[in-house]
Parts: sequence; structure tokens; C-alpha cells
Amino acid sequence: MSTTAAVPRVGLSDLGPIAQLRAGRLGRRLPQLYVGLVAYGVSLALMIRADLGLAPWDVLHSGLTRHLPVTIGQAVVVMSFVVLLLWIPLREKPGLGTISNALVVGFSADATLALLGDPDALWLRASMMLGGIALCGLATAMYIGAQLGRGPRDGLMTGLARRTGLSLRLVRTGLEVAVVVLGLLLGGTLGLGTVLYALAIGPLTQLWLPSWIVPLDR
Repeated sequence: MSTTAAVPRVGLSDLGPIAQLRAGRLGRRLPQLYVGLVAYGVSLALMIRADLGLAPWDVLHSGLTRHLPVTIGQAVVVMSFVVLLLWIPLREKPGLGTISNALVVGFSADATLALLGDPDALWLRASMMLGGIALCGLATAMYIGAQLGRGPRDGLMTGLARRTGLSLRLVRTGLEVAVVVLGLLLGGTLGLGTVLYALAIGPLTQLWLPSWIVPLDR
């Protein structure tokens, strides 16, 4: 038996699903993953109740609710598994966090919406919108930092970038423009919040991510 202490692997690692679970520190990583995913759903609900514009993918989700007998949380779950089907030709590897993301975010959003009313005052709606965007950035840093697998939409972005040779920024922009256009065609909600989200979510996630990356054992 080796007596050498495990050396933490600093930064984000690209591990397969089994290796992610074997990398240790699950007592920290699992709670962080699920708190982050629940917070992500709460952030979605805040932006919906603010009614000042949704995140790009949620424009699509809100559009789907106008044509299918589903709640917006259920639409998130359905689209998550549709996106996961696109992982197959891209050969992306899902992890526990990937499947959890597909389920927990949508259910958390619906649960939060059941508790939140529709505010009338513009200042309150604006506060909910800004709070939702900030919370989404924090939640994203938390679940990515847990290192238990990319979310369905994150994996689609990274898979397309790897397969096409295009930059992550270009692929992300293309995907978000596409889902916004499709969402608008379906009657989804676009507004100031959509623009602010697009501008702020990257910098916010980058700001908080270093503090939430859990070092893994080799």
C-alpha cells in the first residue's frame, strides 16, 4: 500500500463519468452540485416572474409551453433530454451532474414558481430579474465547479466546438441566437432580461468559478 498522500488536481478536469465519481471529495462535491442545480432553477423562476425577458434557452422553453401541455419546468426537462440525444454523434460523455441537471433544474423551477406570485411594481420586477441573473451565474459556477459532468446544453456547445473546430464563443453565440429565434417563432418571451443575461452570465460565472472549483484527488 502506498503511503503517498493524494495530490489535488487543481482546475477543471476532463474525466469520464466513473472517474468523476472516483475522484474523491464527494461529501463536498455532491451537495455543491445539487445546491447549484436547485439555485439554477430558482434563478429561472425569478426571471419568469419578473417578466422582463428570459435567458436564451428559456425563451425556447417558454415558447414550447404555448404549444405543448407542459409547464416551463417540464419543458426544460424535455429539451434537456432532446439535447442529450444530440450528444450521441458528438461522442460527449455524460456524468451524474449531466443527468441531474436535466431533471433538477426543471423541477426546481416549477416548485419555485408555485411559491412566487406575480409582482406588480416595476422596481420589484427589475430586482427579481437582476437577482435571477446574478443567482444563475453563481449557480452555474457551483455545479460546474463540482466537476460531476457538464449540463446538457454546455456539452452540446463544447461538443460542437470540438467537432467543427470553431471557437466556444462562436458556437455558443450561434446556439443562443438559434434557440432565441426558434423560441420567438413559438411565442416565447424576449426582453431586456435576455440582453442583460447574455452580457452578464459569462463574466459572472468566470468571476465566481475559481472559488467553487473543488480540487480532485489523482
